Amino acid sequence: MPRLPIVFLFADILVKMTFDFTIFMAQLNPVVGAIQKNMDMLVQAYDQACAQNCDLLVTSELLVTGYPPEDLVLKPAFQNRVERSVNDFVQTTKNQKTGVLLGTPWRVEGKLYNAALLIAEGEIKNIVLKRHMPNYGVFDEMRVFNAGTQSHVIEFKGHRLGAMICEDMWFEDVTADLKAQKCDVLVVLNGSPFEADKPSKRYDLAKARVHEAGVALVYVNQVGGQDELVFDGGSFVVSPEGKTVCLLNHWIEDRAILTLHADGTISGPMRKDSQGLEAIYQAMCLGLRDYVNKNGFPGVVLGLSGGIDSALSAAVAVDALGADRVRCVMMPSPYTSKDSLDDGQGCAEYLGVAYDTVSIEPVMAAYDQMLSPLFAGCDVDITEENIQSRARGLLLMALSNKFGHMLLTTGNKSEMSVGYATIYGDMCGGYSVLKDIYKMTVFALCKWRNAYKPVGGLGPDGPVMPENVISKPPSAELRPDQKDEDSLPPYEILDDILECLVEKEYSLEEVVARGHDANVVRRIWKLLDRAEYKRRQAPPGVKVTSRAFGRDRRYPLTNGFTSLI
Repeated sequence: MPRLPIVFLFADILVKMTFDFTIFMAQLNPVVGAIQKNMDMLVQAYDQACAQNCDLLVTSELLVTGYPPEDLVLKPAFQNRVERSVNDFVQTTKNQKTGVLLGTPWRVEGKLYNAALLIAEGEIKNIVLKRHMPNYGVFDEMRVFNAGTQSHVIEFKGHRLGAMICEDMWFEDVTADLKAQKCDVLVVLNGSPFEADKPSKRYDLAKARVHEAGVALVYVNQVGGQDELVFDGGSFVVSPEGKTVCLLNHWIEDRAILTLHADGTISGPMRKDSQGLEAIYQAMCLGLRDYVNKNGFPGVVLGLSGGIDSALSAAVAVDALGADRVRCVMMPSPYTSKDSLDDGQGCAEYLGVAYDTVSIEPVMAAYDQMLSPLFAGCDVDITEENIQSRARGLLLMALSNKFGHMLLTTGNKSEMSVGYATIYGDMCGGYSVLKDIYKMTVFALCKWRNAYKPVGGLGPDGPVMPENVISKPPSAELRPDQKDEDSLPPYEILDDILECLVEKEYSLEEVVARGHDANVVRRIWKLLDRAEYKRRQAPPGVKVTSRAFGRDRRYPLTNGFTSLI
């Protein structure tokens, strides 16, 4: 039976749809700078879309280069390679039904833009330029791209597509322009990195745009790890009524066909959502996996102390890479407890990883002998504690150098905030999965992982660490009977103060108003500022909060503001 034209009235927009329109949503994992590899990935997805007789393939933002390309995209040779590769791909669309909405850097009249190209029938039919350049947190697109000034509807196969690029969805003006031009669907190309509360923000913004425009919204996100950023995928579609009617997988590449039916309905797959502790854990796994694999490391090595931070780091490494690519080393000192020795060995056995024990006692004795003439008359203090940590860092770096495994750092955000870490010691390494994870979240993640295995995880089905690792009081074990709370507030107090100071940028008075002691808050504030020089020299790590240390939070090393509190 032939389809009859059906007319829908959304606000003041008259939309005519006379046939189904199929969109191939390509949620892919590009590598920044690997233009040919990314284009090969695109061609594979395009072949699948053509085989399925789809009308349009939609990619994520800047798929050709990977996102974010940072200053790499400023190189003229890089821009030339991008354009040659895209033009080569354009030719593959000749005599094909399927068009492509492709995210790529693109020069227009000599200026570089973050763009979306509509490619079909061997031609670039249309170009959309990103209007809103994010310039906050980890983003500084104003540094590398020019901003587009106008939005326009793309006409393709009888449909009026309102294409937006990532940040453009966060603002009403782009939607208003596309609505005025009578678009019948919004299509958003995204490179939106994960934060613990980001998915709900995306849905809220998408629904707001849908409410304003009165049409469906298709959101295609990147997936994968890129340095400290993790892109969680989770591409979705919101119907004109504001309901999520299609959801792609989080944390893995996914491809799906979305059908906008002539009768106004929308059909597409609904994969499993990912939230809470599971989402944070998956972000840690994906961030580590892609950092190791994309940089060509055979695996990782880490110090397994018997404490909770190294136990969680080892579990993430095994789930991300497999036990055969993880090597753990216990490096006991005279202050290492039997509990720690037993717990470290227990973790290794639970995870099935290679496990070595190398005592640092001979190194401590050698340093004592070498330094005794210089330290004569001085009391033993934190200097000797730091020597222990640096001896361990030296041993782990030696193993990394000899066998090629990347050294995984195991410090958490609470410790890094207040400088409770030894530079050139336990801060040694190439990457950290706990860098943006507060200590109380570490406890929660360990309990979660002992009860649940993440989808796709390569580790054991059951617990990954002895219960004693979670229940015993945290200690660096650098002196007899040492506990973290000897020099820090309880972690539930410390983490709340730190979240107020770091994520929320509260004043001293605002933090105290939450019930915290003013002297404790003042001390933590000073420790936070004083440790900035250490954090500048720390390795990258997975970003999971809105204010991760590094590019998210840029504070001066020389800082006199603490004298005002």
